[in-house]
Amino acid sequence: MKYIKQVFTTVKKESPILYGIVMIHFLFAIVALIELFVDTRTLMGISVWIKPLKFLISDGIFLLTIGFLITLYPFSKRKKNIINNLSSFTIFFETAIIVMQGARGVKSHYNQSSVLDGVLFGIMGLLIAVNVIIMVLLVIETIRLKLNTKKSIQWAILLGFIIMIFGSWVGGQMIGQLSHSIGVADGGAGLPLVNWSTIAGDLRVAHFFGLHGIQLIPIFAFILSKKWKTNAKNQIIAVTIFGLLYASWIGFVFYQAKQGIPLIRV
Repeated sequence: MKYIKQVFTTVKKESPILYGIVMIHFLFAIVALIELFVDTRTLMGISVWIKPLKFLISDGIFLLTIGFLITLYPFSKRKKNIINNLSSFTIFFETAIIVMQGARGVKSHYNQSSVLDGVLFGIMGLLIAVNVIIMVLLVIETIRLKLNTKKSIQWAILLGFIIMIFGSWVGGQMIGQLSHSIGVADGGAGLPLVNWSTIAGDLRVAHFFGLHGIQLIPIFAFILSKKWKTNAKNQIIAVTIFGLLYASWIGFVFYQAKQGIPLIRV
């Protein structure tokens, strides 16, 4: 809890705007959670508030992560603000569209049923593209610069961003086919909350794990640096092994989904 509090405190101090948008995400996540029990409407077999809830939590965590990691880069205050604000507002408007569409009781993703829905989906794609460009920039800068952290953690951040870009590419695959399921139409039986298909392949599994590599791999490196008192080389090797195993897992669930096989068949 001490380290989580430190992350929130650091982000609040260094980027008040980003911090405020993070808190808006978490606040509306509570609202969406309440609506799960109040609003009885469903879309494709699940509550219309499931997707807004998932994105509010996930995007809030993503922005909090970016806000904290940026403090480790030797950027000027102006450059940090540009990156934080670009990420904050693009993610905010993307999430706002998802929440609005959920409140309307219609799909936010792959929705071409009206001009408005198609335009909103296109805007979401452009907003995400901006963040992918930022991720590519940060990969380059992580290679080029010395971050204000241990070498093993910097290496973990680099691996996390690279894997996240792959997760975004998987998202592009879904956009290209206007669905996330393989072998069946979207919808039907799925796992609780995440709603990953239990009857067919689902690209959202690889997409999810890819996007959250930027949290899991640096967290692993941070815990390792605290618990294992060894030299930097050994810690980098351990982080590399963990990163490769994590990437292999994502590759496996992506291949599995492309074969039309669910992560868990029920």
